[in-house]
Amino acid sequence: MSSIKAFRAIRYNPEKINDLGDVLCPPYDVILPKERTALANLSPHNFVHIILSQDTAQEDRYKRAKGLFSQWRDNGILIQDEQPAVYFCRQDYKAMGQKYSRLGFISLMRLHDDDKSKVRPHENTHTYAFKDRLRLWRNLNANLSCIFVCYADKAKNIENIFNRKVASQKPLVDVTDHDGVTHRLWRFDDTVLIGEINSSIGDQNLFIADGHHRYRVAQEIRSQKLARMTGKPTGDEPFNYVMTYFTNIESRDLQILPMHRIIKTFPCDLTILEEYFRIDRMRSKTDLLIALARSGRNEHAFGLYTNKGGVRLLRLRNKLLVDQHIQEGSMEYKHLDAVILKHFIFDRINIKSEHIIYTKEFKEVTGVVDRGEADAGLILNPVSITQLKAIALNGERMPPKTTYFYPKILSGLTVYTMD
Repeated sequence: MSSIKAFRAIRYNPEKINDLGDVLCPPYDVILPKERTALANLSPHNFVHIILSQDTAQEDRYKRAKGLFSQWRDNGILIQDEQPAVYFCRQDYKAMGQKYSRLGFISLMRLHDDDKSKVRPHENTHTYAFKDRLRLWRNLNANLSCIFVCYADKAKNIENIFNRKVASQKPLVDVTDHDGVTHRLWRFDDTVLIGEINSSIGDQNLFIADGHHRYRVAQEIRSQKLARMTGKPTGDEPFNYVMTYFTNIESRDLQILPMHRIIKTFPCDLTILEEYFRIDRMRSKTDLLIALARSGRNEHAFGLYTNKGGVRLLRLRNKLLVDQHIQEGSMEYKHLDAVILKHFIFDRINIKSEHIIYTKEFKEVTGVVDRGEADAGLILNPVSITQLKAIALNGERMPPKTTYFYPKILSGLTVYTMD
């Protein structure tokens, strides 16, 4: 049974949109309110008007998004490709001072019942976000943003197809976002080579990197439509697929960034933590990052940046403490830094989740603390691909905001309608 399928994507019409950079946007769940306003002001056709529409006196945001989507299609702002294709996507970016170039492709992925699926989530979902996306997708009968899935291809067969057949062509999309990430998109409709791509993926486990809520929504829509069917499903109905971005988990260009914690109220006296941590003073922010990365290779360590006590490195005294104090979960789960942080720091000093702000940006942590808007920031090392795979294969879920795959796939590159 095929894992992937070409599709007729709905895309922005380059004859109507002069600058695609004005209409593409990040996924809905990383857009802050002020960023939503800035994106909306870029263009009346920015995709944020669809994925984060706003209520009006006349209609709620879901009906408004449906109306805009239909209007843009009728007016030729959005057009649909005539032939099914997959869409290669390459992103050139910098992370922690290093240059990367991540290659992936967008296609449809077949959905299965949970007991037959080899798609492995790794994070929990929240009810509000699930219900919000479900209402939006159901109103438009469309997948508006890709889920982000990793496959294994050590031989780089898919990358070789891209290099041989696609890389020399002019991309459909070539934009650079405000983070300096260059996004390029190519359309590819060679049915024989798409078959080879599908064979390279085969029947292996696929790991969700990003888009857990969107994946759950796609499953729910499928379940509801199957329940309403009177005849026997063929398995090829549009609702049996979800639009997905695939990338190679074996690639060095697949980067997971750490998610740091900003704490508004944090005690000055760290005596309560000394039972479990060695606490070392650091001379500077740069020294902290170097020491944190080095310590993270062999032990559990956290950076602590405060507005009164300076910069410190916290190192767990003994790994055996993990099994002694954390009862739930597998060995891989217990040894996640996010889990250790909660049990040995936040629980001991009574920091509640609603008082924590999450960010991938170290500069944001230090800036907020320096301005006196928060007492402290906890700096983490990133989760490894090995940890992610192990926990997903165990059927476990990481705590929220544990991973941040970077860069994100822009919304508005492709849309899949389940008509």
